[in-house]
Amino acid sequence: MAQAQAQAHAHLQLRAALAASGWLALGATALPSGSPLRWIPVLAFVALAPGLALLHPQPSGLRPGARLEALALAAPVSLSLAALAATALFLAEAFSTTTFLVALAVFVTVVAALPGVPLPAATRGAVERESARTRTKRRPGGGR
Repeated sequence: MAQAQAQAHAHLQLRAALAASGWLALGATALPSGSPLRWIPVLAFVALAPGLALLHPQPSGLRPGARLEALALAAPVSLSLAALAATALFLAEAFSTTTFLVALAVFVTVVAALPGVPLPAATRGAVERESARTRTKRRPGGGR
């Protein structure tokens, strides 16, 4: 029971960190331009947070293979969502760094409160190796 509570607490902390990351990136834009303390949080947020918010917050946690799958998909999904947001803002003639980051931060905050998108590796057992007991051994000659 204590392990389940610890896992739920860690899950809640991850969701809160994802939700806060956009607002932290937005706050970092107030620092002097060219400062690494300004562009590193913004770059990390735009490149990873939207995808992680969509893929990672699974209610039962992720198995090792699914964790790797979520991390591998987080960057392309994040960059795709960022491109969609930037395009929509350009078409509406409302693009600025602030509006772009606010749009992504609102998206990540809302999505972090929802369950993650089911991942194929999470639903099929995360490609775990078979144990020696469950493997079927074939005899020479095609018989079992």
